Amino acid sequence: MTVFIYSAADKSGKTSKGEREAPDQKTLAQSLKSEGLLLLDASEKKGIGSLARLDIGQTLARFRPVPLEEKMFFARNLSVMISAGMSLNRALEALAQETGNPKFKKVIEGIGSSIAQGTSLAEALRVHRAVFGELFSNMVEVGEATGKLSLVLKRLANQMNKDHALRKRVKGALIYPAVILTALGGVGALMMIYVVPTLTKVLTELGVPLPLSTRIIIAVSNFMVSYGIFLPFLIAGLIAGFWRLLKIPRGKEIVDRVTLKIPVFGPLIQKFNVARFCRTLAYLIMSGVPIVRSLDITASVLGNTGFRTATAEAAQGIQTGKQLYEVLAAHPKAFHGIVIQMIQVGEETGRLSGMLLRVALFFEEEVANTTKNMSTIIEPVLMIVIGVVVGVFAVSVLQPIYTSLGNV
Repeated sequence: MTVFIYSAADKSGKTSKGEREAPDQKTLAQSLKSEGLLLLDASEKKGIGSLARLDIGQTLARFRPVPLEEKMFFARNLSVMISAGMSLNRALEALAQETGNPKFKKVIEGIGSSIAQGTSLAEALRVHRAVFGELFSNMVEVGEATGKLSLVLKRLANQMNKDHALRKRVKGALIYPAVILTALGGVGALMMIYVVPTLTKVLTELGVPLPLSTRIIIAVSNFMVSYGIFLPFLIAGLIAGFWRLLKIPRGKEIVDRVTLKIPVFGPLIQKFNVARFCRTLAYLIMSGVPIVRSLDITASVLGNTGFRTATAEAAQGIQTGKQLYEVLAAHPKAFHGIVIQMIQVGEETGRLSGMLLRVALFFEEEVANTTKNMSTIIEPVLMIVIGVVVGVFAVSVLQPIYTSLGNV
């Protein structure tokens, strides 16, 4: 008999872990099924000597989130395999072997094990909602009920592909200024710690009155020289505090509201959320998910709190008999007038999903154009900022020197 360390989930999705003896994993899975549990993962309990042979890379990989690209390829390949007539179990076995992500491989194997026990694909996915989310499992459930699982998986892959492309563009637009500003901050810190103290001695020996800007630079330099060793801890503390703020609902709401007001970046984030809202909602409606449930799921995948709140309120408003465009019109800061008008036309003509896809495509193109032009806009702005900083520093240092020369 082998001792297995296992994790299992009940029908509500609650997971539990434990140890149990069994001849093999199949027998262990059957034993847990008789207790109303689905086997998610099982590994042999090893001795102390085996711990030295653990693959550290694979161990760390278990704590990393599954990349969006992995889930996208999973949905696309599973769709192709099912449409080709391959059984779901065989398709999952093949996909588990293909993936290079150890964590995702365990997830796929767990899904295959659950299906082998008679569980539907949607139920097996819900056990792993931390990986796939509500959108994936709900659309798969509709696909299984309507017999269009392959089509639904294809739509999911397309949705994730669009989402990945949008995220990549937005991140790419934010990386450039972040790198420049970080480099500028690093150079400034080095000058304050190593260059300014030397200049301070020279200016002190001159014995001339120092202008306010020079006194400020010297004060900052003295502070950094005296307490510079604590600066990394201060920066780490600020980052940790900001990260903690994002975990608090009220804090996240404030940060999201402020973010939308930042020039250039605010409109970009707004267009990104509008595009994601429209495409997600369109695919859910096209797949046959009821409108109220579709809005609830869409709200869960939106990153901005304002958009999430507006979408959740839209679901409640529709339950009271209102039209979608009427409810969304109450949130003009989130949804443009053109979005409301297009949704109104879609509802009046009975082609809401098609109209939502058109709106999504429009704003996806807007995001693409904005990110392309952003480097052109940001580069001269950063050059001006750098020029002003360098100019103020140069004037602050040179002015006392010219003053002393004039007194000679």
